[in-house]
Amino acid sequence: MEGREKVVNEFYAQYVEDNRLDRSRRGQMEFITTMHYIHQYLKPGMKVAEIGAGTGRLSIDLAKQGYDMTSVEYSDANFAKLQKNAEGIDNIRVLQGDAVNLHQLEDNTYDVTLLFGPMYHLYSEEDQLAALKEASRITKPDGKVFIAFISVYAIMYTNYLIEQCGDMRYGLEENYTEDYKVKHFPEQLFTGFDITEFEELVDKTPLKRIKTLATDGVIELVEIGNENFKLSEENFEVYKNYHLAMCEKRELLGSSNHLLVICDNQ
Repeated sequence: MEGREKVVNEFYAQYVEDNRLDRSRRGQMEFITTMHYIHQYLKPGMKVAEIGAGTGRLSIDLAKQGYDMTSVEYSDANFAKLQKNAEGIDNIRVLQGDAVNLHQLEDNTYDVTLLFGPMYHLYSEEDQLAALKEASRITKPDGKVFIAFISVYAIMYTNYLIEQCGDMRYGLEENYTEDYKVKHFPEQLFTGFDITEFEELVDKTPLKRIKTLATDGVIELVEIGNENFKLSEENFEVYKNYHLAMCEKRELLGSSNHLLVICDNQ
């Protein structure tokens, strides 16, 4: 085991992914926003694939709503939890696999494909394009592909300006070349993108971008940076509505940790 496989498996063997989207306000916002946009394109009876399903938070929710789900996960630890979480749900198929080679899945099969997670851990353009093209391949013509990615700017703010004692020099060395071009390599674990850089990557594939949006917005910057952060249910509801109204604004994208590109499959 080496490179990407080693880095990803070692991390998820000790990280609790199972309730990530529920245990913090930023996780809740990411889940709410993602499902809000997915449901704009779903119709009853559709077939949906989630590539990088983690432990199944989204897949299982969609399966319980009646959609025909296929869930693929790469890491050993998350896959074991996904299998357990999906027990007893008839309309979900669970597979272990790699986004860059979805050989278990047939061409032109899914109405909606969710590529959630793999782009965080793909470090070469070859692998990044392979994952995007595989998502396109398994999706029906005119189907929709949702692609999650991470902002390199939010990584700088939350990991280095706030969390790691303000060690911005280390953050710059990890994420940028000397002339401030974004870097990608396995030891980063989570790799971030410039928004235009990522959109241009998508444009090299058969996918046609519809929109790019922020799924958690600025709430991660506020929540991580303030150990006393609290948000009542009433205020969270107000913030949720504000965020959903603003999350497609171009000027706000880079401050969101997680982003989403929604595409038509050509």
